[in-house]
Amino acid sequence: MRFIHCADIHLDSPLRGLEVYAGAPANEMRRATRRAFARLVDLALERSVDFVLIAGDIFDGDWPDFNTGLYFASQLRRLTDADIRIFLTYGNHDALSKLTKSVPLPQKVYSFPAKTPATQIIESLGVAIHGQSFATEAVSSDLAATYPTALAGLLNIGVLHTALSGREGHQPYAPTTADRLADKGYDYWALGHVHKREIVRESPWIVFPGNTQGRHARETGAKGCMVVDAEAGVGIRSVEFVPTDLARWQHLLIDISGLSSEDDLHAAVQSEVRNAQATADDRILALRLTLAGRGSLHHAIVSHREAIRAQLAASIGEASSGNAWLEKIRIQVTAPLDLPRLKERDDPIGLLIRSISALEEDPKALNALAASVLGDLGQKIPPELRASDSIWALDSTTALAEALASAKERLLAAIAAEDDE
Repeated sequence: MRFIHCADIHLDSPLRGLEVYAGAPANEMRRATRRAFARLVDLALERSVDFVLIAGDIFDGDWPDFNTGLYFASQLRRLTDADIRIFLTYGNHDALSKLTKSVPLPQKVYSFPAKTPATQIIESLGVAIHGQSFATEAVSSDLAATYPTALAGLLNIGVLHTALSGREGHQPYAPTTADRLADKGYDYWALGHVHKREIVRESPWIVFPGNTQGRHARETGAKGCMVVDAEAGVGIRSVEFVPTDLARWQHLLIDISGLSSEDDLHAAVQSEVRNAQATADDRILALRLTLAGRGSLHHAIVSHREAIRAQLAASIGEASSGNAWLEKIRIQVTAPLDLPRLKERDDPIGLLIRSISALEEDPKALNALAASVLGDLGQKIPPELRASDSIWALDSTTALAEALASAKERLLAAIAAEDDE
């Protein structure tokens, strides 16, 4: 038998903040989650799979309109028309309590209940599929604890939306352990909820396929599903990851240490973009670019951030023929200066550098300084800016550290320029 295991489709989920990025292919990206799911259906038809497992978070909470549900049903119908069955659970984003709209799903689509685990047996294949949906958004109990033990003589599969014992960036819903899952005696655990692909174990197989389409810059790399070949009485023969994503988020790092001119910088960026495109099979690329290292380009980069950003965005567009765009640029370059010597200077520059270094080593002192100096200003900033991912997130230790680093590099750029003169 052959089946597909997918999860976290988040159909019609907005890809965040596209409007603020010049050159972003916003229309294509808005359709990305739909097209990724359509590619998954295409794959199921091409590989002639017997069934598809969806381990939760099909939707992203309540639907914006009925078109989301209608689109999902139409894609499932393509599968059922080819005699492919679908088994699905609802997760925290599409828990039964959150789905206020309803679209009838085709026959041969089975939704696992939320009150208790259920088992579906396909006798012709010799497989038993066990699963349970979320009744509410926040499930704090170990659902796996009440799943039945494996049925003898059958290939047993568990479908579960869970964070296991915890995964960074994900709420600890339906907590359980890999050992508890293994004790059930199943051949394969089809998990969902964690958007990063992970094979937790191979004996038995415990697998997070990740989501089918990355939605923002923290969901980098290829996204897709698992194609599994198995046989009752034998077990799992193979587990293959197949990408389904339309667009891909990727981080590129450029070290300026060996670069002597802005032309060198643009050439290095374009080379990395072409390499990224080649590995992404010409998908749309959303690139987060980090410039790092110590070198002579420091002053030009730090002193002309906006101009450099615009020029690099144009270089990326040229290198990719418009198929890649600059989502964000992070500047972490260092001036070619003797910092220990500068710290020892008995003048305002030495005092300032020593003060900045002390704040870098003491986050509590940095937070206290920000509160005393910027507290009144923070209250005057509109709430939407205070809540955004920006320098005005004054209660964010990370944002304050980035602001301090930026101020330090601007200072060093000015010192380097003065030394050159």
